Amino acid sequence: MINKAYFAGGCFWCVEAVLKNLNGVEKVTSGYAGGSIDNPNYEQVSSGTTGHVETVEVLFDPSIISYELLLDVFFTSHDPTTVNRQGSDVGEQYRSVIFYINEDQKRISEEFINKLEKEKVYNNTIITSVTKLIKFYPAEEYHQNYYDNNKSAPYCQIVINPKLSKIRQKFSGYLK
Repeated sequence: MINKAYFAGGCFWCVEAVLKNLNGVEKVTSGYAGGSIDNPNYEQVSSGTTGHVETVEVLFDPSIISYELLLDVFFTSHDPTTVNRQGSDVGEQYRSVIFYINEDQKRISEEFINKLEKEKVYNNTIITSVTKLIKFYPAEEYHQNYYDNNKSAPYCQIVINPKLSKIRQKFSGYLK
């Protein structure tokens, strides 16, 4: 049985590139969630006025990869302590959010964050919100598989490649 998970941790190109390489992840779709308008587009979300955040939908097989491992990779791949920012990507559309779809995901996410805080994994307080998913809107086609289709683009080289290197080092046994 395939499950779904939703994560926002800065630019969706980065989050998609990191999560899609994990064993058990069947598909990752870039999109938008958490905002106030229906069927948003990239220009609207980029304006920072919609309340939407760049989000990925992850289809995964829980018999191969756990929700907890997805959380671990998610937290490793971005800075969950910065408000409305990941590197040079600034605005509320880049905030750190876990969108849960059931009470188990909510509980597991909150417990995971509490564990990270208790272990003082980060120097600053984790500000990642755990929010109920209301609706996910897939992004435009040119945003899908962005890294795979644009590996030589400067953003991919400068921003995504270091994230992928970090994930390859820490989670090598879980990669496709």
